[in-house]
Amino acid sequence: MRILILGAGKMGKFFCDLLSFNHDVGIYDYDPLRLRFTYNARRFGRLDEEVREFNPELIINAATVRYTVSAFQSVMPVISSGAMLSDVASVKTGLPEFYAASGHPYVSTHPMFGPTFASLSNLSNENAIIITESDEEGKRFFRDLYSSLHLHIEEYSFEQHDRTIAYSLSVPFASTLAFAGVMEPQDAPGTTFKRLMEIARGLLGEDDYLLSEILFNPHTSAQLSRICRRMEELKQIVDARDPEAMVRYLNDVRDRIR
Repeated sequence: MRILILGAGKMGKFFCDLLSFNHDVGIYDYDPLRLRFTYNARRFGRLDEEVREFNPELIINAATVRYTVSAFQSVMPVISSGAMLSDVASVKTGLPEFYAASGHPYVSTHPMFGPTFASLSNLSNENAIIITESDEEGKRFFRDLYSSLHLHIEEYSFEQHDRTIAYSLSVPFASTLAFAGVMEPQDAPGTTFKRLMEIARGLLGEDDYLLSEILFNPHTSAQLSRICRRMEELKQIVDARDPEAMVRYLNDVRDRIR
């Protein structure tokens, strides 16, 4: 299959490396310097006649969330009407409407791992989501691809996906930012502190717009309100120095993570 990847960031290069030995892969980025270390793939510095001649059958949009729709719009003039569109965006806001108006078959997925934290050589403990409304041929392609990586695969609707992401990404992101936001230098940090700092540094090494878009998920605010309520509850227990209330609180938390 002829596959065009939009965006030569971490995820774009990951898909390029993954697919280029079994498919005819081309990769485009607006910054040609980002294409220097791509291997075994065609490199496109412009979306022009060269891409039209390549005639991709599948477009994998790996641009950052901020530019997902605009990246699709920029490639539309040089692809055929039957080309399948796909995205791997972590937030799907605006994509259902774009796909409905595009006239193209599409498949939307979300690999639930990031190059910052995941071991890309061993993904057997990681997950992927395939959007239910996607074209069946596209779903088969990504189901086979993700299965070859031994990923656990779930199917969610667009709505279910964004609700899940508000819980599974926005909550840990916000909690980590709250921890880092009150940080002071430590001369002798403990093990737990060091682990949390490692997570915070990894998170803050991600693209600012990616973090913003995940936190701007329409469902995030409700999850943040839950965090605030639990933090206020904990604060009241600490202020009152109430050991019985603390035990109840800790047991409730233990039940939630079993």
